[in-house]
Amino acid sequence: MLKIALLQLLPTGSADGNLKKGVEACRKAKALGADIALFPEMWSSGYRIPENMEALKRMAVSADGAFVSAFGELAAKLNMAIAITFLEKTGGMPRNSVSLFDRHGKRLYTYAKVHTCDFGEECRLERGEDFYVSELDTREGPVQVGSMICYDREFPESARILMLKGAELLLVPNACPMEINRLSQLRGRAYENMLAIATCNYPSGQPDCNGHSTAFDGVAYLPDDSDSRDTCILDAGEKEGIYLAELDLDALRDYRRQEVHGNAYRRPETYGILTDAVIREPFVRPDRRK
Repeated sequence: MLKIALLQLLPTGSADGNLKKGVEACRKAKALGADIALFPEMWSSGYRIPENMEALKRMAVSADGAFVSAFGELAAKLNMAIAITFLEKTGGMPRNSVSLFDRHGKRLYTYAKVHTCDFGEECRLERGEDFYVSELDTREGPVQVGSMICYDREFPESARILMLKGAELLLVPNACPMEINRLSQLRGRAYENMLAIATCNYPSGQPDCNGHSTAFDGVAYLPDDSDSRDTCILDAGEKEGIYLAELDLDALRDYRRQEVHGNAYRRPETYGILTDAVIREPFVRPDRRK
């Protein structure tokens, strides 16, 4: 079983405090037997996005700086992969990013949120430009891993692209209320792409968040069962804590070889409108970017 620790934590109010609390949480996750530890969205700042641009830029940290690098070093010390999230300093506007370090301390990717919430405070952030999948070495063997972040979940294309790039597991940092519709989106993304999705949210007590970090294993049907099964293997509830999801990779891979979802019967030649740059929506898209 691949064990994924969802670090459903309250931020401390400072990057230094979040660093210390995050390191301690990773140590506890390792003690629980975790192979991967996943943080909620933009942990370095506790998902704070100041309106003042100078303050925002001062709060950002470099992907190669001390905050992020500390978790790469910790990953090697603990022999555990860590997906650390942060407000990323760039040459322009900061980005909402996650870096995945393997259990040897090697950075596999840094993904910046593609679908930023431009209708709100994320209008002050720079969006990412692509989705990435990398082979993660674990004690259970290699697994193909990618990420999307929170609002990316709202767009089926995010998970579909990651599936087409070979992803078996998506690590999803989050910072919003996880109610029935958003949870249903995650369930749907896992079902339609036959992949596992682990999402880590902030607990209740963080503004506009309510916990309910989840893991869906993507396996809707078992050979000996006549009915479908619930693919949710973990719902963490609202309280702060470290929650461990156990993913049966062998069962997922057997399922992917036999079932009809994912890429099996797609008709991409009919999907041209999906990549048409012309906006065809029956409403005017709001633009609150500042």
